[in-house]
This record gives sequence, structure tokens and C-alpha cells, in this order.
Amino acid sequence: MDNCNPIPYLACPDCDALFTLPEIPEGDRAICPRCRAHLYTNRAGFVSHSSALVLAAAFFFLLANVFPLLTMRADYRESDMRLIGSVTGLEQQGFPVLAGMVATFVIGAPTIVIGALLYVLIPLMRGRRLPWARHLCRVMYEARRWTMVEVFLLGILVSLLKLGKLATLTLGISFWAFIGFILCLASAVTIIDPAQLWRKIEEAQP
Repeated sequence: MDNCNPIPYLACPDCDALFTLPEIPEGDRAICPRCRAHLYTNRAGFVSHSSALVLAAAFFFLLANVFPLLTMRADYRESDMRLIGSVTGLEQQGFPVLAGMVATFVIGAPTIVIGALLYVLIPLMRGRRLPWARHLCRVMYEARRWTMVEVFLLGILVSLLKLGKLATLTLGISFWAFIGFILCLASAVTIIDPAQLWRKIEEAQP
């Protein structure tokens, strides 16, 4: 129930031992006394820092989907490749399953992660919790497992090495924005301690 007090217990992710949630100073972390696994890190100002990084990631992700990823010139022909074009191009070439996978792992899952993080973090900056924040937090951590933007970027780099011998390639704004998106989102997720985030959600006012 939303009006109940948060339960001050924490389970070890490795050995499942149950502990009373410790009060630790900012900057310190709690470890399991049984298996020495990491339990909890009290990071100062993690909500504002991660919110800024997620907003930057959302901005870069928008740029990555709007502008060309790269431009290819061969003889007198020139063509632009966009992020969404990688999906439609695969479908037109007869690979609908692969196109669906790219759309899901490279566009869909990151969009869910960014949206869920913004929905949860922005109200927490004022000590508030929006409806369904707990459920979206769970969805966000599940969707993180399906984001494969780093693999997609690696595939682009391999393609550049091969296509560079056949045509003149120019990296577009989308390529650099895509790198900025990956760095900002990875930094935001690194800052957020799941146990600390969950505790903030439980303590926030609905």
C-alpha cells in the first residue's frame, strides 16, 4: 500500500541473507557479512546527477534518430543512412525477423529505459513518487537487459572498415549523438544503486 512505512530490510543478491537496512554515511557502502557481496551504496545527490545524465541521454537519442548516421558517396551517387533506416532496410532486403530485433534492441528497449528513468527520477528530485513508479522501476531494469546499443555501434564500426574500401564515408551527427547517448546512459545507470533507488521510491510522498 502507498501509505505504509517502507520495510527496512534488504536481501543479499548472492546468498539471500536478510538484513535490516543499515544507515550508512554518504559515500560509504554496505557489504554482506556472510559472503562479502555488495548490498548498498549511499551516493550523495545520485537522483539529481543521474537525472541530468538521463536527460542528456534522451537528447542525444533524439538527435541520433533525427539526423543521418553516415553518408556514403560512390562515383556520382550519394546516400544517407539513418538509424531507423537500418530497420526498414533490413525489412526491404527480406530480413523481417532481423529488422524486428534491431527495432526492439536498439530503438524500443532504450526508449523504455529512458522513459522509465525520467518518470521515476524527475519527481524524486522533489521527494515525490508518481503512480506506477515501482512497477516502471522493475520494467526499466528488465528492459536494460535487452538494450544492445553497444553491439549495434560495434557493428557500425565493422561496417565502416569494410565499406571504407568501396566508397567515401562521412560520419553524421547521428553517429556522434549515438556515442553520447551510450556514454550518458551508461554513466546514469552506474550512478544509480538499485537498493538506494528503491529506498528513495519507498520514502517519497505519493
